[in-house]
Amino acid sequence: MNVYHFKNFEMLDPEAGELNGGHELVVEGDIIREVSARPIKLEKADVIDCDGRTLMPGLIDSHVHVVLSDVVIRNMESVPLTLMTARAADLMRKMLDRGFTSVRDTGGADWGLKEAVDKWLLPGPRLFIAGRAIGPTGGHSDSRRRTDFGIRCQCCNALTFSMGVADGISEVRRAVREEMRQGCDQVKIMMSGGVASPYDPLDSLQFSMDEVAAAVEEAHAFGRYVCAHAYTPQAITRAATAGVRTIEHGNLIDDASAKLMAEKGMFLVANLVTYFEMKKHAAEYGMSSDMLAKNDLVIEGALKSLEICKRHGIPVAYGTDLLGQLQVAQSEEFILRAQVLSPAEIIRSATTIGAQIVRMEGKIGCLKPGAFADLLVVDGNPLKDLTLFQGQGQRLSVIMKGGRFHKNRLH
Repeated sequence: MNVYHFKNFEMLDPEAGELNGGHELVVEGDIIREVSARPIKLEKADVIDCDGRTLMPGLIDSHVHVVLSDVVIRNMESVPLTLMTARAADLMRKMLDRGFTSVRDTGGADWGLKEAVDKWLLPGPRLFIAGRAIGPTGGHSDSRRRTDFGIRCQCCNALTFSMGVADGISEVRRAVREEMRQGCDQVKIMMSGGVASPYDPLDSLQFSMDEVAAAVEEAHAFGRYVCAHAYTPQAITRAATAGVRTIEHGNLIDDASAKLMAEKGMFLVANLVTYFEMKKHAAEYGMSSDMLAKNDLVIEGALKSLEICKRHGIPVAYGTDLLGQLQVAQSEEFILRAQVLSPAEIIRSATTIGAQIVRMEGKIGCLKPGAFADLLVVDGNPLKDLTLFQGQGQRLSVIMKGGRFHKNRLH
């Protein structure tokens, strides 16, 4: 079993939002064995001299789509599942290159990809999966064209692999149970319209209260939880009332719906960068005027949503929701949030709050004995310079996941 002894670093504590010098850390196997403010004596270990750099936990992106490898989602209709998987492998490796050692996939990744990463068959971050995102007919997860009738064959259509349709309480129960059978960590449901779906208005309310309650009941019965795609105060309020645990996006949240979320102990997983990147590349990828209008609306509320949640004490996790070619901008979310939040708050969103979202407190997003050895060595102080996370990981000298080096420039 490999033993690594990290020395000569400034340790970033996300919870306290500060750097601590004079510490040493020991990794044994896949976990952190010891963290000490005093010198550690070991008979045999590989010493990693960090030369004064910052040692911190690996990053967590709480809203990704590793199988949606094209910005123009419709193009996924002609992608066979084999090519979808190959593209996903490339996207996951690049996420790890940027220092994201864990990601929560909210529609698309299945137990096969998760198993491949867990067994080290593919390099990538830890996956927390939702399988297919579930919505009603005509909603954000209904991938059919208006000229389509019935159900398309899925063998050469990666789009339908990531989304599913269910109508009525019994169908919703069955769909949720199927995702549980398929090994999902959370259930994703659609409760409002979306930017990338062409036919549903952003303020549409999707799934009835009884359908949402059925999804929540089934997820809880299996020891899992429901996350909801929701933009508007009305959709957020319905989700909170029905027992949903996390709101995805939430750009148009208001004080009343935020107050309810806080009372229910809910989380928001905000995604800002995806809307700015889609606007920037709209002409290149052929976004329709309707989609652009919806995109502009959620951009207006993006930074305001962070301010509202901060005011009401709602924990906000780091999420990006970038599709395909736009995923190179995954670390730009740090910079956008800095207009409203401090670096410490943003780093906390991508570490400790992310760990709370996936119910892995004390195991990821921290540097504590018994936690998984997911860590980064950064060439500088991220609490003073968030651009250190940019450049596709160029300023990361070490990326370790589960006690294995994905990258090590400190040999």
